[in-house]
Amino acid sequence: MRLKNKLAVVSAAASGMGRAGCRLFAENGATVAAVDIDEGRLSAVVDEINAAGGKAKGFVADLSTPDGCKRAVAETAGWLGGMDILWSHAGTPGPASVEGVDLAEYENAISLNLTSALICAGEAAPHMRKRGGGAIVFTASVSGLVGSMFSPVYSAAKFGVVGLTKSLAQRFAPDRIRVNVVCPGLTDTPMLPLFLGRGDDKAGLEENQKKIMAAIPLGRVGRPEEMAQAALWLASDDASYVTGVALPVDGGFTCR
Repeated sequence: MRLKNKLAVVSAAASGMGRAGCRLFAENGATVAAVDIDEGRLSAVVDEINAAGGKAKGFVADLSTPDGCKRAVAETAGWLGGMDILWSHAGTPGPASVEGVDLAEYENAISLNLTSALICAGEAAPHMRKRGGGAIVFTASVSGLVGSMFSPVYSAAKFGVVGLTKSLAQRFAPDRIRVNVVCPGLTDTPMLPLFLGRGDDKAGLEENQKKIMAAIPLGRVGRPEEMAQAALWLASDDASYVTGVALPVDGGFTCR
């Protein structure tokens, strides 16, 4: 029960790592406010948690807009009665192209991957101060530690999230708010094909996956639950002296 009596918000909660995080946080004693744009899948996650004896509520929000971020934090903190933990997990692969890049897709990727992290953290901080501190966990990627040839816009945004983490860790330290970021490697989620390429080129996707797999010392794709375990540790008091860390959870991909 690492999060007993903690008040937690998890975004991008309806599938993949976010879904695993909601379940794990609830299993460890947190009351969970789950945020996602997909109302149907979000309801399924919340129902699953509550049926298992946890406590959760879903909040539908579009975190690609500043107003959506602000409303999500206000509504979740209102229902929870405060906030101890924020796992700001929302993201999107964005465009793969550089030459002739679609600027609307670029702007949406920057908004969802980076701007939402900044705004949600800024909105969450006052609620955490009132409770004497807290923990903010972002999700970046190994593509925020080493450049991605497949997703350059995503990589640029996630490098930004890593930099934001290191800056906010210093800024919020006097308030006893820790700020860290999980950097997942290749992970078995519904968005995996989009990170390896775009379009319907199945042969190209398989070739790209082979290239990346060859660079992973542990020789396999990660599981959403493994990323959630990392976020759980960073959010818990077990990591009480850890802030400003970009934690790779990548099977050794970035250790070379």
